[in-house]
Amino acid sequence: MNKEEKHDLVLALADQIKEYGNFYITDTADLTVAKVNNIRRQCFEADITMQVAKNSLIKKAMEAAEGDFTPIYDVLKGSSSILFSKSATAPAKLIKALRKKGDKPVLKAAYIDSAIFIGDNQLDTLTKLKSKEQLIGEIVGLLQSPAKNVISALQSGGNILAGVVKTLQERG
Repeated sequence: MNKEEKHDLVLALADQIKEYGNFYITDTADLTVAKVNNIRRQCFEADITMQVAKNSLIKKAMEAAEGDFTPIYDVLKGSSSILFSKSATAPAKLIKALRKKGDKPVLKAAYIDSAIFIGDNQLDTLTKLKSKEQLIGEIVGLLQSPAKNVISALQSGGNILAGVVKTLQERG
């Protein structure tokens, strides 16, 4: 790979980091070509983009993306693959499913909406994360609940008041 191709790859990775907002760095060293191709196919089916790149190029891409990725730099050793997804949990779930059949890929780090997770021991936590949409839905539900209770109380209270007013009007 010549200098221009490396530069293009760094720019492409930086664009993906900005576009997706979520990425996982995994160790896929020592896997056969067939196993890596199987992982790529499963990534494609799960709407995950997988890119194998040199650690130095991944680091340059993170620097070009202008985020604070400093804690991730320490895990950029050995063979690294980077997984991009719009879903924060899809790569973690895929990695967990793949691990049922073998010991790779190993999670090195994950970047989820500015939160950084380091180490393979974070995999279970990452599979349980809720999306922004789920969290917003829960918050809206919690906010609506008291309002619904107030409206319900006012409506039932209103019926009682209407009955009292009607009775008073009939009495005259």
